[in-house]
Amino acid sequence: MSSSRSEPQSQYSPKAQEIIQRTSELLASGGYNSFSYADIAELVDVRKASIHHHFPAKADLVKATVALHREATRRGLQSLDQSTPDPLARLVAYCRFWAECIQESNPPICICALLAAELPAVPVEVADEVKAHFKDLQAWLTLTLEEGASQGKMQLTDTPAAEASMFMASIHGAMLSARATGNALLFWEIAKLSTDRLRVA
Repeated sequence: MSSSRSEPQSQYSPKAQEIIQRTSELLASGGYNSFSYADIAELVDVRKASIHHHFPAKADLVKATVALHREATRRGLQSLDQSTPDPLARLVAYCRFWAECIQESNPPICICALLAAELPAVPVEVADEVKAHFKDLQAWLTLTLEEGASQGKMQLTDTPAAEASMFMASIHGAMLSARATGNALLFWEIAKLSTDRLRVA
């Protein structure tokens, strides 16, 4: 749950943060192998040597980019927890956030969803950050579903952990389906089905 609209504070210099932002955009549009330091240098208007100064290797740069994505996601989910007491409404708000991002291409997809599809081909340090993102999200979803069930506001057909896995798979699959069909609205159609099935009849 991260986008260029809400970048987290970090230990990086403004130039390094710009490099990371451009990397995030390039990842979202084409994946790990779709760009080089030359592409970033052109977008940020710096020499490739300057990028290597901040991030010696591409794996370092993408790892840092995913780590900041995770940080922004954690902050976004914490904000949702604080602002939206109803657990089901919280899940709907999470889906709406991504529906708006995908509709506006800002970003067009979660970079972790895209990198997850590339896991066998990305460096291990990047893969570890991606896996950690999904572990964090799984934990948040499980707690939210547990809360919804205990309050009688959600009906679960399986354990909260299993339901969380299904929900997470549906949402990220919806992102890929929206991209594959070129239909941004398809994401919301699938996401709405995923939340509607949890509503108490």
